[in-house]
Amino acid sequence: MANVVVNAIGEQCPIPVVKATKALKEMRESGTLEVHVDNEIAVQNVLRLASGKNLPAKSEKLAEDHFVITMTVDSPVAQETKPAAEEPVCCIPDQRGNTVVAVSSATMGHGNDELGKALMKGFIYALSQLEELPRTILFYNGGAHLTVEGSASLEDLKTMEAQGVEIMTCGTCLNYYGLTEKLAVGSVTNMYAIVEKLTHAGNVVKP
Repeated sequence: MANVVVNAIGEQCPIPVVKATKALKEMRESGTLEVHVDNEIAVQNVLRLASGKNLPAKSEKLAEDHFVITMTVDSPVAQETKPAAEEPVCCIPDQRGNTVVAVSSATMGHGNDELGKALMKGFIYALSQLEELPRTILFYNGGAHLTVEGSASLEDLKTMEAQGVEIMTCGTCLNYYGLTEKLAVGSVTNMYAIVEKLTHAGNVVKP
């Protein structure tokens, strides 16, 4: 199993995509390809590259200006008998729209809680797959459980955060549920900021 690391920190698009494409072509065995970048637009475009090649990929924000995209490569390009036609390297602008998603519960809908948890997990996954990502996702009241350690949606939320989506959780809510020290993605916010985000949004979605 190969573990290839590409350092594209400090590089502007399309260089991270070019470097990732070159590394994929040079891989001689299955494994992982890590691409390190320093901006959300590069994350979005490298993820598009992975999606275009049908490679499972996830992204994570490691620091303010440090993001990593990890692709799982089961069938290296170098081993393909019929190489695919070269695709032009292009970069798209920011994929975030002006939609704010407000999540007030760890479940979606009313009725059975187990079903509601499964629906919410599916909703957040679907959000992460949209061509136009939301600008902000707000978590308050029971929704605070979705951004802490042990949440089934952490990986999807981290992938969106790495692409520039603001993940904000109500500090009062975290404190009420005893979860303040367990926050695992995004930042803590307050009611004033929540109201500001909602009133300035182009669209508000509440699952």
